[in-house]
Amino acid sequence: MSRNEEYERFDREIAEMGVKIKDADSLKVRDDVFDEVTLIALYKLVHRKLISTIGGPISTGKEANVFYGERDGQGIAIKIYRIQTANFKAMTDYLAGDRRFSSVRGTRKGIIFAWTKKEFSNLARAHEAGIPTPEPLAFDRNILLMEFLGEDEIPYPQLRNAEVEDYGAVYNEMLGYVDLLYREARLVHADLSEYNILYHEKPYLIDMGQAVTLDHPQARAFLTRDIRNLNRYFSRYCDVQDEQEIITAITGAAKTKEQGD
Repeated sequence: MSRNEEYERFDREIAEMGVKIKDADSLKVRDDVFDEVTLIALYKLVHRKLISTIGGPISTGKEANVFYGERDGQGIAIKIYRIQTANFKAMTDYLAGDRRFSSVRGTRKGIIFAWTKKEFSNLARAHEAGIPTPEPLAFDRNILLMEFLGEDEIPYPQLRNAEVEDYGAVYNEMLGYVDLLYREARLVHADLSEYNILYHEKPYLIDMGQAVTLDHPQARAFLTRDIRNLNRYFSRYCDVQDEQEIITAITGAAKTKEQGD
């Protein structure tokens, strides 16, 4: 079956399930996104009535593409990890040090499926801890469904592109998020920057796939890098705190909490 025939079958079967496709052409521009594995996962999520509308792309990247979607009129984000082009080696390194996924071995496909599950788990832990993140809704194979952060099908801007009135207040909010993520969710984001923070009245953390548990051998180094990235960005707009003092305060508070539990 040719690629065009496969797309026509996809459109037909999705339509038969009652799913509306808002921007069909945008779904067809990347052959490496909607491959056979992804189509199977999409069918399963549609059959579970978790998707009622598929729209255009929100973001594109080497690792994943994110599309707008709806479930019964409610906006959702459909994140699809690209099996052919995702950074298999980097994913393996993050998974290997995480006790939740350290036993995962094997194919590129298997690693990416585990990564998708890992991001779902990380988002769930962060969301439960009260940190503003997209609420995770479901996952299947290499597709993650989560809450859409935006209005009128337009996502909130990345922090680097947002209009911020009080950078000092947002900086303090972000330090609070990192602290809460560490103490309550027992996670380190591990890739925090102005690119994976959305902003609309308050900051939101996104892209949690690489986040690691505190017993990961690189957790402390990742925490240091996250704080350094925040200080680098916010120092352009406001006074920032000493990097080591922040890290000591976060890790010390976490140890105190452990002793009290």
